[in-house]
Amino acid sequence: MKTIDELLAEGVAGKRVFVRADLNVPLESGAITDDGRIRAVLPTVKALADAGAKVVVASHLGRPKGAPDPAFSLAPAASRLGELLGSAVAFATDTVGDSARSVVAGLADGQVAVIENLRFNAGETAKDDAERGAFADRLAELADVYVGDGFGAVHRKHASVYDLPARLPHAAGFLIATEVGVLKKLTEDVQRPYVVALGGAKVSDKLAVIDQLLGKADRILIGGGMAYTFLKAQGHEVGISLLQEDQVPVVQEYLERAERTGVELVLPVDVLVSTEFPDLKAKAPTNPATVAADAIPADQEGLDIGPETRKLYASKFADAATVFWNGPMGVFEHPDYAEGTKEVAQALVDSPAFTVVGGGDSAAAVRILGFDENAFGHISTGGGASLEYLEGKTLPGLAALED
Repeated sequence: MKTIDELLAEGVAGKRVFVRADLNVPLESGAITDDGRIRAVLPTVKALADAGAKVVVASHLGRPKGAPDPAFSLAPAASRLGELLGSAVAFATDTVGDSARSVVAGLADGQVAVIENLRFNAGETAKDDAERGAFADRLAELADVYVGDGFGAVHRKHASVYDLPARLPHAAGFLIATEVGVLKKLTEDVQRPYVVALGGAKVSDKLAVIDQLLGKADRILIGGGMAYTFLKAQGHEVGISLLQEDQVPVVQEYLERAERTGVELVLPVDVLVSTEFPDLKAKAPTNPATVAADAIPADQEGLDIGPETRKLYASKFADAATVFWNGPMGVFEHPDYAEGTKEVAQALVDSPAFTVVGGGDSAAAVRILGFDENAFGHISTGGGASLEYLEGKTLPGLAALED
């Protein structure tokens, strides 16, 4: 895989460099609530611009239906990128149309442009190779060189991620190089004890990675909504908590395998419960109760790990050499149910281990809850991509960058 350092050494002055970034930032009423992914691609964009390239940044945002939708415009991300660069960023109001061609043609050496949301064109996500390829052909007309730096999208077989690199000289940006290097520390050269904390809503999202980690991790801690399927698999009442009944047999097999292979699989011992899901916008107090994890009332819903579980999980990080965390421990967006996620994050900060926060909601929680990002070993920009890498899958966007 060619690196951006090699590309810069060859010289990019005057060349149009297409940077496939991940600017898929959360928006609320058109305002960016977390600019972490924009800041993550900044080193690559700045290095190319400083070297005299004409930088064309492209990304998706959200899940539009293959047609323009103002709610998913990249205009706010382009504006924020300009603020972070300290220089104006041009914005094209389409992907491969008149605006994109005009904006790119007007770039001077060292200038940056952002084109509109790639998913406004159905060819970006098409299952049909020919349709995807046709869109990639049009994107290729905008550039001389391709740099892949959207780690959050490398597990997608999309035109700008998979097909476009085959049409242009290509290299990996700084972010992708860093992400891959970190993931290798979690798969090929693991320092032990290796502790994994998994949370989030659905156990089905994590089954494949749990399957892999049962042969690699020393301890696996389970929290979030997925914990209730594990508790159900142990025969406990989970009330009206989030439950994937169809996954109970699989989880039972994992519990048995963990015991058989000596992997410590740790579940909550107490949880915070309420009779209804909290209003995440109003954030009105809900007066949750703390109950034992094996005694959840039939009319109650588990929404966070309890205080004893927080202490237990913190103790499991204390002697770790490597920690990977993916998924919040509860409904952290509401102050009544944020403490579990907050204390897990603090335990990672306090741990002497090399700590990796696996993207998605976990990365957002770290920032929303006020933690210094530099206190962690690495905060990934791609939760889904990280998990698929740990599952041992071939990621299309990484394969496309290989020579």
